[in-house]
Amino acid sequence: MENKVGSIIRAIRLSKGISATFMAKSLKYKAVSSYTRIEKDETPVTLEQSKVIADLLGVNVNEFFNEKNLRESRTSSA
Repeated sequence: MENKVGSIIRAIRLSKGISATFMAKSLKYKAVSSYTRIEKDETPVTLEQSKVIADLLGVNVNEFFNEKNLRESRTSSA
């Protein structure tokens, strides 16, 4: 099963009006593109990164791995 955690992170971030630049700087990335690779599912997100991202987005880290969210992200990216 393909994991689309990055797509879920992106959807939550956009729904909260938070910029990718803010996320990248908060995670201490030198370039925004390094962060957006996570959202594009090009770079795997670690559990530790997931926890920090969840805190920045004000959600529980389980939201990224919720089966309903995973199904919706697979459907919307097809």
